[in-house]
Amino acid sequence: MPRTQDAGSSLPPEDRTLSPFTGYGRAHWLALADQLLTDAHRFASPSGARIVLPGRPSSSGTDSDQLEGFARTFLLLAFRTAGCGGAAPAGLLQSYAEGIGAGTDPRHPEAWPALGPACRQTLVEACSLALGLHLTRPWLWDQLSPDVQGRVVGWFQGAWGLRIPDNNWHMFRVIVGEFLASVGAPHDRAEMAADLARTEEFHVGDGWYRDGGDARTADNFDHYNGWALHTYPLLWAQMAEGRTADPDLLPLLAARLRRFLADYALFFGADGAPMHQGRSLIYRFAAATAPWLGALVDATPLSPGQTRRLASGALRHFTDRGFRDRNGIATLGWYGPYPPMVQSYSGPGSPYWLSKAFLGLLLPADHPCWTEPEEPLPVERGDRIQALPAPGFLLSATRADGVVRLVNHGSDNFATGDQARQAGARGSGGPGRTAGDPHYSRFAYSTATGPRHTDAEPARPAQPDNHVALLHPDLGPSGRTRIHRLSVHDRYAASWHRPTWDGDTDPEARIETASVAWGAWELRAHLVDAPPDLPVYDSGWQIAGERPPHARSADGQATAATADGLTSSFVSLAGHTDLAVATAQGTSAFGRHTAVPYATDRRGTTRTVHVALIGLTGRGADPTPPAVQCTVNGTTVNVRFPDGTWVLVVLGEEPAQSPLLGGEPLPGRVRYARLTPGEPPVTVPGAGDRLNS
Repeated sequence: MPRTQDAGSSLPPEDRTLSPFTGYGRAHWLALADQLLTDAHRFASPSGARIVLPGRPSSSGTDSDQLEGFARTFLLLAFRTAGCGGAAPAGLLQSYAEGIGAGTDPRHPEAWPALGPACRQTLVEACSLALGLHLTRPWLWDQLSPDVQGRVVGWFQGAWGLRIPDNNWHMFRVIVGEFLASVGAPHDRAEMAADLARTEEFHVGDGWYRDGGDARTADNFDHYNGWALHTYPLLWAQMAEGRTADPDLLPLLAARLRRFLADYALFFGADGAPMHQGRSLIYRFAAATAPWLGALVDATPLSPGQTRRLASGALRHFTDRGFRDRNGIATLGWYGPYPPMVQSYSGPGSPYWLSKAFLGLLLPADHPCWTEPEEPLPVERGDRIQALPAPGFLLSATRADGVVRLVNHGSDNFATGDQARQAGARGSGGPGRTAGDPHYSRFAYSTATGPRHTDAEPARPAQPDNHVALLHPDLGPSGRTRIHRLSVHDRYAASWHRPTWDGDTDPEARIETASVAWGAWELRAHLVDAPPDLPVYDSGWQIAGERPPHARSADGQATAATADGLTSSFVSLAGHTDLAVATAQGTSAFGRHTAVPYATDRRGTTRTVHVALIGLTGRGADPTPPAVQCTVNGTTVNVRFPDGTWVLVVLGEEPAQSPLLGGEPLPGRVRYARLTPGEPPVTVPGAGDRLNS
């Protein structure tokens, strides 16, 4: 992606002594915060109660959107003000104070929509308002008249008894309630306790929270784990200090954050890009919130220099690439505007949840996170493969190109009912069901690519990236919705799903997939059980650029490469008859012109096996596919990599019994095994009957 001049980006000179990787220090964060605030405030309504940004309205309507613009920029002002001892850009504190007075006055023409069932989104914004009022209490809340304070308290009372989505929203009400408690106002401690208890149920282990829902029907793991499900409970615990009866809660929450951050630093590429996976990606560098929080509450395994390098890297990544328009307003997209990736709940003010990344300003100027030199990220230290069983992810980072890849066998966001409607997922198939959200349903994501949005070119055949599908003659490729995970261990992850079309599942069809990471490459094997007249579609990474990628398919390989050297490769090892590269325009948030290497197989039997090497390499890495040896015997796949590593993967109902791998016998029943020279052997024992496990 080419670097562009961000609107209004007049920042201090770089400091390459203190910040050798990014050049950014605390002065840069303050300068950008002030720019964002002053640029947004040009769109303030006459009373200051609303920020009236241009753009399409969200599903909640323009009244809610304008409150959202106010509340989210107010949170940015709060971090900036509290972190600087009450200092803020001239006039802004007073302007926001006047806006609060007008917004909570039901007689005022710019009054905010009531916090209640008619517009539930107001609860989200109430949380930002409550947190901001808490942080700026000496300079704003304590200066408000008793009449305005009373109106604010009255407006917040709408939170109680409100029916809300069963996800991170529970913490919004808790934050509102704790602010009310802190100012001696009425609040419902019992409802807050219920919300906290429900949030506690979302924790699945290793610092990962499922973003709501029922584990039997959905697994929702994404950036909300960091910027919401860790952030709000810990900020609440700080707010509630002295009012909570559980002295062990804060240490518990801190320990979870510390465990999460031990892996989370690997979710960022060397260019500062966070992992492009999950919803609400328009919040961009809000992905840096949790690392700052870890430093704030002393719950991080990251050094101060690594914390700032991660956060400033993410901030600079988007600042350099122009995340704001010519008026300095954050756009609805990744770099520039990109409507296909925007959920219907998002409006013009929604991107300002990126304000949470400025939480780091709460660290004083003499904190080590601001004074110690930057240190390299994990991807800059060396190649690494990390299994994350809790969310069902497998991460692979390569130092040569600075790219991190995420193999997904666990997060599907297969929401139902109220939660699906609130999420506003595109392409909803049937009442209350999502139909394969591209930000969750793909087999892989990365810091350098985005999934293909097939609805961006509705007239063209859908050719999704990192996907396996059955090709129906009338309905096109099947979707991957509910992911049934099987195992995540070592370099291996596996799951199965039932193919769907327009929300309807074929009960006779089942696809099981196993992935094994090897540097920039993934061994991907599918076992397809389906009617033999349905061909298979199997694809690799989508790459994007401002010029058409160079595409080539020959000799069992299909490749595409951008002018910047990002290369996507699909190498057939077994079970494919034809290979090609699908090109399009407008299907990626990363660039105008896109390409996806893929293969098809005409199939002829009910059960078929399809094996490929899927590669994503960036500039600095060798895009040549590794020369591997692959044999397929029934549902057992054996592969030898160039470094002498042998891998065995067994698909289907029964594991292998005492198989041979690289001439070595493996005892017992085996699902997966890896033999690497100089390392202890790794095996995943197998159980039978995985058809519906």
